[in-house]
Amino acid sequence: MSTIPQFWWLVRSAFLILLVLILTVFSSGFLSKSGKAPENAGKAGVGDSLQMLVVRTKDWDDLHGTGQRYERSNRNRKWRPVGGTFPVVVGKTGLGWGIGMQPDIAGAGDGPVKHEGDGKAPAGIFRLTLSFGYNSEPLPGARMPYIALTPSVECVDDPRSSRYNQLFDSRGVARDWNSSEQMRRDDELYRWGVLVAHNVGPAVGGAGSCVFLHIWQGPEVGTVGCTAMEQANVELLLRWLDPAKHPVLVQLPAAQYARYRNPWSLPAPLPNRLAGSETRD
Repeated sequence: MSTIPQFWWLVRSAFLILLVLILTVFSSGFLSKSGKAPENAGKAGVGDSLQMLVVRTKDWDDLHGTGQRYERSNRNRKWRPVGGTFPVVVGKTGLGWGIGMQPDIAGAGDGPVKHEGDGKAPAGIFRLTLSFGYNSEPLPGARMPYIALTPSVECVDDPRSSRYNQLFDSRGVARDWNSSEQMRRDDELYRWGVLVAHNVGPAVGGAGSCVFLHIWQGPEVGTVGCTAMEQANVELLLRWLDPAKHPVLVQLPAAQYARYRNPWSLPAPLPNRLAGSETRD
C-alpha cells in the first residue's frame, strides 16, 4: 500500500469513528429530552407489583388509618382503585420506618424508626407473601400460600435467636429463643391473617418482628405493631390478593405519602368512601 492511499484510509477510519461518537451522544441527548418513559418504569419501591394495599394515617402518632386497594394491568400502566376505603388501626404508638422495599431514608430525620417492642407498625413498602388462619384449609377463594395455625406454630420475637422474625411450626426444631408469639390464640384476632414481609432477608436483630394484617379488637384499639381491621375486610383482602401479582403493602403517614408518591410511583389517594363500600368491588 502506498503512503497516499494509506493516508486517506486512516482519515476515513478516523472520520467514521468520530461520526459514530457524534451520533451516539446526539441520540442519547435527544432521547433524554424528547423520549417519554412509561409512567411506572424503573420507579423505586413498587417494583413488579400489580396489586397494592395503601394504608395512610394522619401522622406518625395516630393509631387510626384508612385502607385502599389498587391494581394495575402491568407495571407501565397507572394504578386504579379497587372498591372503597375501609378503616384500620395500626400500632398503639403509631408508625415508625420499617425495613422493606423502599429506598433507605431512615437517616434523613424523616420520622421515627421502628424497633422491637415499641408498639409501632412499620412504615414503608412491604411484600405480602403468606396467609394464615385457624382453619385447616385456606379461606374459600383465597390464592395466597397458606399456613394453618396449630398450637405448635410460633413467630419468634427474640432478637438473639437465629429464628428471629420467622413464622414456622416449631415441632422438632432446636429452640434457641426465649420469646415468641403463639399464633393459635384463644381469641379471633388471627382467625385469618396475612404476613407482612417486614425486616426479612436476613432479619436485623431488634428492628421489629412478626408483623401481620389481622382482625382487630375494635376501631379504637391499636396493635403492638400490626395493622388490623374488621374480619370482613381481612377476608376481602384474602380473596383479592394474588401471589402472581406480587402484592405489596404501602403504609405511611399522610405527609410522607404525599412526599414520596411521585418518586415511588404511588397512586393518588382517594377521598374516604366508607359508607358501605368497603366490602364490595
